[in-house]
Amino acid sequence: MRRFVTRGRLAASIILLVVSVSIRASASGPIDATLYTTYSLNGTTVLLSVCGSLPDSSGCYGGGDLGPFVLLGALIEGSPSVNQKTNTVTRYIYALDIAAGTNGNGVDLYVYKRTDAITSTFDTVTVSLFKTISLPLSGGSSASASMAANAKYLFIGTNQSTQAAIVKKSNFAITQSGSFEPPIPVTAITGDAYG
Repeated sequence: MRRFVTRGRLAASIILLVVSVSIRASASGPIDATLYTTYSLNGTTVLLSVCGSLPDSSGCYGGGDLGPFVLLGALIEGSPSVNQKTNTVTRYIYALDIAAGTNGNGVDLYVYKRTDAITSTFDTVTVSLFKTISLPLSGGSSASASMAANAKYLFIGTNQSTQAAIVKKSNFAITQSGSFEPPIPVTAITGDAYG
């Protein structure tokens, strides 16, 4: 009888351990799952602030500035890339200036690299300009812009251009599409689950 009780206790302990490990693994999730970012336009600059909670703290942890821009037309934050070994999350932020250049009618894409180094108590946020790309689009002070993205491409247009620019994220190669007869300006770009 004593042997049966010992096996029963051992089996119960193993089941409890498996349940405990499963709960801990699902509760942890992505390392930045409890953080959020707010973007606010402050004149010609965009301010980003990262807030939320971590296992041993809560509040706002840091942020950065994007710009200055002449006229910000669109902004998209890319998907995160997580490095579990170093507890870092890297993502790119794409900002579109639609009144760039000496004549104020150019369109420039600014690519910023954001890295979050996360511990149980703090998120150290680093934001730096990674690349600037002049796009074959027309802009200006009265222009409006549209931008959508999927995992591999950005799709960008303005109401001053009859074609959209397609930017490949991996190497920033640019192609154009959307030539219609009669030519009409790009007034909207939408996305769906397939990009």
